[in-house]
Amino acid sequence: MGARVARLFRNFNIENRVLRELSKEKPVAAPRHATGAPTPVSPDVVNEVKQKNQHLLDLLRTVYVESRDPAAEPPEGSKAATVVEQSQCRPIKFSFPVKMAGVIELTDVPKGKVTLVEALRALGSHQHYPQTWTPEKIAQEYSLDLKDVKSVLEFFVPFVMEIVPPASKTVKHIKGS
Repeated sequence: MGARVARLFRNFNIENRVLRELSKEKPVAAPRHATGAPTPVSPDVVNEVKQKNQHLLDLLRTVYVESRDPAAEPPEGSKAATVVEQSQCRPIKFSFPVKMAGVIELTDVPKGKVTLVEALRALGSHQHYPQTWTPEKIAQEYSLDLKDVKSVLEFFVPFVMEIVPPASKTVKHIKGS
């Protein structure tokens, strides 16, 4: 009901309001910047620009530039590049058992890094068999820094579920069957 009333006030006398708005004087556009013809260049200036300055040429000849190429890096597609990359990489220990759509299958990982699957397997192995899977063995197995492995094992604990008891005794508990 309110929309009808609003529409009546909005459309009331609309033709007269439009004609009044159209009959108003339009604002005048700002004047354009006056551009003059390009100033002619004197022939003396043209001759001076084209002329060689012997003093400046002598100064330029005294400048000595020595350039050396950095160690030549092989192109990305060459065999030498792949040998360098392979020496800095290690083969993957574990991967997903099922090929997933859109996921690129990795064959090697740079040293000092692990895949998500390898990280979870290493953390789980350490949690289940801490005497066998020590931080030193994990660091050696996955080519990682020992300090980083110790930090991860200390601060990241997967597969742990803590149930926090309620603060008060009056809270009702659901009894299992």
